[in-house]
Amino acid sequence: MKRLILTRHAKSSWDDPTMADHDRPLNERGKAAAADLGQWLSSRGYVPQEVLCSDSLRTRKTFSGIAPALPGTPVLELKPALYHAGPDVMMAVLRHGKADVVMMIGHNPGIAEFAHRLVSKTPASPDFTRYPTGATLVVDFAVDTWTEVEFGQGVPVDFVVPKEIAG
Repeated sequence: MKRLILTRHAKSSWDDPTMADHDRPLNERGKAAAADLGQWLSSRGYVPQEVLCSDSLRTRKTFSGIAPALPGTPVLELKPALYHAGPDVMMAVLRHGKADVVMMIGHNPGIAEFAHRLVSKTPASPDFTRYPTGATLVVDFAVDTWTEVEFGQGVPVDFVVPKEIAG
C-alpha cells in the first residue's frame, strides 16, 4: 500500500508585479493556511515520510509552514520538474518516490488534472474540480512500489481546502 498526499501550494503574494513567478512568496493568508494544513494532516495521521516539492518559493514556503506540525522530519526533495508540471510529468516524478507515504506539492493547472486522473472516484467536494490554493488530497494505492501506480487506481481517503480548517 502506498499513500500520496497531493497539495497545491498555499496562497501566494502578488504584491510585486515585477517579481518572477518562480520567486513569489506566500501572502499572510497562505502562511496561515499552510500552518492549518500541517495541523490538519498531523491530527489525522497523514504524515509524509518523503516530500517531492516544486522548487518554486511558494511551494517551498508551503512545506515550511506545514512541517512544524508534523511528527518527525520527512525527506524533502526539491524537484524543478514539478514547477508548472502537467499530469504526465507529475506521474513520472511520483514513480521515483521511495517512501510509503509521499507528499507532492505543486501548481495548477497541472495538479488539478493530475488529481482527477489519479482517482478511481471523485471526492464529493465541489472544490475538488478547481483545486484551489492549499487543496490537499489524500489518496491510497494498492501497489507495492510507486512504479506500479497508474491513473485511475487511486482510492480517495480525504480531501480538504484551507477554508474548511482555518484556525
